[in-house]
Parts: sequence; C-alpha cells; structure tokens
Amino acid sequence: MQKIWEKLKSGLQNFCRENGFDTVVLGLSGGLDSAICAVLAADALGGGNVHALMMKTKHTSDLSLNIARKISELNKLDYQEIDIQPTIDYQQAFLRQVFKQEPKNIVMENLQARERGKTLMAYSNQFGALVLACGNKSETAMGYCTLYGDTCGGLAPIAGLYKSEIFELAKWRNALNPVLPPEVISRAPSAELAPEQKDEDSLPPYALLDKILRLYIDEKRSLPEIVAEGYDAVTAEWIIKRYQAQAFKRLQLPPALKL
Repeated sequence: MQKIWEKLKSGLQNFCRENGFDTVVLGLSGGLDSAICAVLAADALGGGNVHALMMKTKHTSDLSLNIARKISELNKLDYQEIDIQPTIDYQQAFLRQVFKQEPKNIVMENLQARERGKTLMAYSNQFGALVLACGNKSETAMGYCTLYGDTCGGLAPIAGLYKSEIFELAKWRNALNPVLPPEVISRAPSAELAPEQKDEDSLPPYALLDKILRLYIDEKRSLPEIVAEGYDAVTAEWIIKRYQAQAFKRLQLPPALKL
C-alpha cells in the first residue's frame, strides 16, 4: 500500500506542476472515494491547497456532513458547504415544462451529479484550481457514474484502483495517523442521489465484482474461464455485458494516475 500511495502522491504532484496548477478542488461527499482523494491531495499539496466542496441536497445524510467536516478538520482543508437543492428544484420544475411530464428518477439523480460537476468546473474557472474526479476503477468499469457529473475533472487520481483496493488503502493510510473518521471506511457505499440508495442495489458486492473484473480486464480471461474459477455464470455474464456496454463512458473520462 505504501508504494501505491507514494506513486499516487508523486503522480499528483507532477501532474499539477507540469500543468501549472497550485491548487485542486473536489466534491467532498462523505463517501470513501472523495475522502481518499482529499487526503491524497492534502499529502501531496498541503491541506490549504485543497478546496473541498460539500454540495448537499435533501438526500445528503447527517453522517455524510459530519464525515466531510471531520475530514476537512483532520487534513486542514479549505472546506465549504453548499446547498444545491434549490437549484435542483428549479431544474426539476423547468424540465417538467420541457417534458410535459414529471422527470424520471434517473433524470433527477443525474441532475444532482451534473450540478455538482458544473459547480466544480465553475470554481476551477474562477480560481484556477484543478478539478479532481474521484471515481474508482470498479465504478467506471460498470458505468456507475454520471457523464458530465462526477466524471468532470482534469485528473482522476484513483481511477486505476478497484474499490476493494481503496478500502485497503484507506485503512493503511489511517494507520499512519488519523486522517479519516472510521465511519467513512465502515459505512455502506452510496451515491446518495435517492432515498436509502446503496451501491449494492445496482451492483454486485465490490468484493465479488472486483475479483471478476480483475480476471476479465487485467488477466484477459473469457467468460467460460471465469466460470471455471468457480464464479456464478449469470453474475459473471452480467458484469461482462455491462462492462462492454459502458465503453462509451470510459472514452470520455479524465486521465487516471498510472500505477
């Protein structure tokens, strides 16, 4: 884990230096991915050079708010809370007029992510900070992300790591000194774009998903070979088909730090 962390840290430092950025900005959601990106950026650039925006909606839990505040405190980030719910409500009313019907749930979920992405890009324009996209390899492989939303950014620091690796990386980094509240590691992953939403409502458990993705993506195994390893055929086939169907999203992602 130390080698991975040092490589990510130096990669972020080099990217910022080569592209003329002194500061970065990211959306600090209260989830693990944005948390680890924030800590990484603070280690690489200093907490005062990391602008962390908590862009809350009616679906944002008190736990997420408390986690974001604690991370900012522990890492001395430049932290700001923004209520984007009024903007979401306005857009819903506008789209109701455009569609002549109520917007679908998926429309409203993606609108939240895109409002956050828009705000981060505007912040970058205003203050010259590099926007960090906080997605991981598991999510982007499955297309569990919103184009022009959480995929907005100039660099995706952890996009080369599977979610299960990020859990291990977070535990390792926190063992050095407490930079993350334990809750951000132990809580069930959620995009918090709808009531009671959990990642595993849409995806297989990450421990299983990542093993199959490694076999298919990294080791170039076929479906029959993966099934021969003892994995359920229906689950493996679903993962592979979804990976193939989401290629168009991966073509539009910001660059990842190489490991």
